[in-house]
Amino acid sequence: MGKSQRVFLIGPMGAGKSTIGRMLSKELSHPFKDTDHEIEARTGADIPWIFDMEGEEGFRNRETAMLDELSQLSEVVLATGGGAILSEKNRQFLASRGTVIYLETSVDQQYQRTLRDKNRPLIQQGNPREVLEKLLEVRDPLYRSVADLIVSTHQGNPQAVVRKICQFLDSSD
Repeated sequence: MGKSQRVFLIGPMGAGKSTIGRMLSKELSHPFKDTDHEIEARTGADIPWIFDMEGEEGFRNRETAMLDELSQLSEVVLATGGGAILSEKNRQFLASRGTVIYLETSVDQQYQRTLRDKNRPLIQQGNPREVLEKLLEVRDPLYRSVADLIVSTHQGNPQAVVRKICQFLDSSD
């Protein structure tokens, strides 16, 4: 089976992983999954509640288990949480099981797209722009280390991003 049967979208919060993932799944006729939504659906609790009750470590453990399961589906377009990349185990799952697409965007875009989203526990305290900058500083090299393709979503044209990903997948099969 070609790696393009499993497409994993990585990148920071607000990069468009869910939006682009849904569009890409239609284009490829693969099911769309989102690790955060699957965790919420199965636990019956939202991400901020899980962070409050179990801390970030508890959430990350759930995320790794979910990523392990979903990354083994025979066909999937999978949107990962922005911090999934922090775990070495998660990076190994992604790199070895499918095609990894890093959706890159600017901190300004992230800030605009996540400003009013109460479902993002990491930016609910302190200065959100500063938090986003620090997260990106740590995570960007990790995203790059496993990416098969890096696509900028900064211009905000999801159709163009989906076309670029499909062209890459066609050429790599």
